Amino acid sequence: MSTIAGGPARRNRPWRLEAALADRRVQVAAVAAAALLLVLGAFALSGVPPREALRELAVGAFGSKGAWAGTLRETTPLLIAGLSVFVALRAGLFNIGVEGQLVVGAMASVAVCLAMSGPAGVLLGTLAGVAAGALWALPAALIKAYRNGHEVITTIMLNGVANYLSTALVAGPLKDPAQQSPTTRLLDAGTRIPDLYASPPFRVSLGLVVGLVLVAATAWWLRRTVAGFELRATGANPKAARFAGVNTRRVTLGALVASGAIGGLAGAVQALAYEGRFYAGFSPGYGFDSLGVAILAGASPFGLVPSALAFGALAKGSTSIQILGVPKGLSYVILGLLIVVFAVVRYRREAARD
Repeated sequence: MSTIAGGPARRNRPWRLEAALADRRVQVAAVAAAALLLVLGAFALSGVPPREALRELAVGAFGSKGAWAGTLRETTPLLIAGLSVFVALRAGLFNIGVEGQLVVGAMASVAVCLAMSGPAGVLLGTLAGVAAGALWALPAALIKAYRNGHEVITTIMLNGVANYLSTALVAGPLKDPAQQSPTTRLLDAGTRIPDLYASPPFRVSLGLVVGLVLVAATAWWLRRTVAGFELRATGANPKAARFAGVNTRRVTLGALVASGAIGGLAGAVQALAYEGRFYAGFSPGYGFDSLGVAILAGASPFGLVPSALAFGALAKGSTSIQILGVPKGLSYVILGLLIVVFAVVRYRREAARD
């Protein structure tokens, strides 16, 4: 009778839960150890002692003021683009098109700044980048909201269109006649996003501050506003959200457009704060790397900061380990393994809650 009432069974439940949690910790530790062994093995196969490669990677990312400046430069577009992906993910959407949105945002911002110089040009150029990114995401958003077309397919297709269109424009009407390569002319020094702090070789662009402020604003918006709650509810369970009175179609449309706008802002900041021009092959893959940044960040927008910094450090440090003969592609292996380990930890944590 006591067993039916839950006496002995209930008393055994804490022990079972503790054993299950211990088992999960062992599994997570095993995955992390396997990932570390794979990284060390990859270094060894490249002919470089793993310890030396890891040391050079750390020195290349954080070993000097110049290294820190380069890491923060790589972190800035990854942080803002990662926020773009994050907003879509919270709505249950997978925006693969941030690469294209970033490119068209950068191109639009530079085009405006070439026509209007000075602080007014910077402001209008930044807004043009935001608008271009939003408009580039709009077709995929409309297809998803009204025809339930998968956003992964439509946004990938729009990436290709953005690449070919931007290449054609920068090789044609936007091209600097004085240059052989497809590039615009350099923007004036007064038509740039200024540095918050500059003491060569170290500098911190105001663009990084913009990204940090956006992260904090997004965290507040998600937790403190009705619209933020509706977005999270739609991402968690669209059917339940509709039953509760949420217009999920409107939320889906708004989330993808907002994600595109932030992606366009990432391109505008990169162009106006660092590059000072637009050229063919403008992005080395920031939009695609931002997928990993957002996934590694977890459920909190503030997780984007260390995640983007980790990606930025690997991007900067990987240039140093190439001198030792380590292929640059190995940095992507490390990033992929980090994401796998984090995904296992996150899955086990959610399983423990259940």
